[in-house]
Amino acid sequence: MSKDKILATCVLTCSLMMATTAQAEDYMTGFTSKLSQGLANMVFGLGEIPKNIINISYEQNILVGLTWGLVRGVAHGVSRTLVGGAEFLTSPIPTNEFAAPAYVWDRFSEDSRYFGLNYPGYWTIYGPLDNGE
Repeated sequence: MSKDKILATCVLTCSLMMATTAQAEDYMTGFTSKLSQGLANMVFGLGEIPKNIINISYEQNILVGLTWGLVRGVAHGVSRTLVGGAEFLTSPIPTNEFAAPAYVWDRFSEDSRYFGLNYPGYWTIYGPLDNGE
């Protein structure tokens, strides 16, 4: 076997091994991120209740915030908890995020979306706490 063939085989083998390592690191990063998001959303999903009350009260008035905000908060809280469970269970499978923002405390004034969809009555865009950042 000539030296050129041996060198080409070594270069090819090393490049394939490096690509596998990079893919494994990306997979582990995605896995741990999805696992932590799922766990956090299961535990803190009911944080949607005060979030919706505050945001809708700010956008409309306190009466609407305490009624419609409570209803939307419970619906979002249950949804975020169930979606968190689904993220937790499917964390070994690489997929896109199920909930946006990923955690209930991220972009607090932004309305939560699940699988890219919004609930009807989308009122909160920018609330009193973070100006949408």
